[in-house]
Amino acid sequence: MNFPVKIMQDGLAARVARVAEIAAKHADVVDAEGRFPREAVDAMKAERLLGIQVPHHLGGESASITEIAELCAMLGQACAASAMVFAMHHIKLSSLVEHGADSEWHCHFMRSIAAGQLLIASATTEGGIGGNLRNSICAVEVDGDICRLEKDATVISYGSHADAILITSRAHAQAASSDQVLTAFLKDQYTLERTHAWNTLGMRGTCSDGFLFKGQAPAQQILPKPFAEIAAQSMLASSHLLWSGVWYGIAVDAVARAQAFVRAAARKAPDAQPPGALRLAEVSNLLQMVKSNVVAGLKAYEHAKADPDRLSSMGFAVAMNNVKIASSETILEIVNHAMLICGIMGYKNGTPFSLGRHLRDAHSAQLMISNDRILGNTSSMLLVHKQDTSLLG
Repeated sequence: MNFPVKIMQDGLAARVARVAEIAAKHADVVDAEGRFPREAVDAMKAERLLGIQVPHHLGGESASITEIAELCAMLGQACAASAMVFAMHHIKLSSLVEHGADSEWHCHFMRSIAAGQLLIASATTEGGIGGNLRNSICAVEVDGDICRLEKDATVISYGSHADAILITSRAHAQAASSDQVLTAFLKDQYTLERTHAWNTLGMRGTCSDGFLFKGQAPAQQILPKPFAEIAAQSMLASSHLLWSGVWYGIAVDAVARAQAFVRAAARKAPDAQPPGALRLAEVSNLLQMVKSNVVAGLKAYEHAKADPDRLSSMGFAVAMNNVKIASSETILEIVNHAMLICGIMGYKNGTPFSLGRHLRDAHSAQLMISNDRILGNTSSMLLVHKQDTSLLG
């Protein structure tokens, strides 16, 4: 992925490379035990990576989504769970950066994130809504200067390990299910009662348990803009793009293992084309397609950021949805190709060419958020919107 020169100047790539080295050492154990990637997250904090998106004037480094996507891809090559924690943290941070700048409390919160390297989690899913984050059953109760919220959150990724949670709800008890707000709760302002255990096929280290959330905090911690605006203008794009960065990283490492396998075979029989060589060329093509898809999506987002109307448009939503669909479907094909190239050595655990973890982690891509739900939303928009087909964007 081509990334800005600024990354090299700031040393972000070097800092993330050090984190990735640590993450890779523990990736198999994190996966096998389904435990939080504590070593990798501690390294992120030590390298001060959790606050890089915060604006300079609030103590951060003003890193762009394009830069963060590249870092997600680097981490994804080492440990997909660690990369996903990093991505989800920055997805929530983007909501603060893009929509909290006019709030004194949220600006102070961003300063605290940068200074203290606070880890931010998200609670947007809820029992009874079927995974539709744009609807809520629970409602925040505002009583004078205090707000209270109780939510049956079916998934809060790394909730037990977070320093704060950004959580959605209806704006008030009489509000429609789609009339939502986003509220920041600090760790000492809520309790979590585990209701579901995260024992899954892949992405096991994200520890995305379900919880009954109960919180009380000053009402000023409710973000001043409606969640509908936050979701359309920052969360949609940052989710699809940063997740795609993680998935691209998984695919890159799978292809690297397949390439190493073919090279090893070529050294053993230098006068013959090694088995899997043609498939390696095919999978290289697929990997480039994913890279081009993500890069195009990042450019579209950076171009649209200056225009709130464009960010909220159907055309932009369709484009971001398509990035997610294409990335999530193609990486599975890539990892499957890599498995065929490596054969039994890729199928077995504990070899330099093992791909079981990659394959299981990659399966999560079509489920976060469900591709069927996204395709349904896209099909509805295409009934009234003509897709942009210009090569000039």
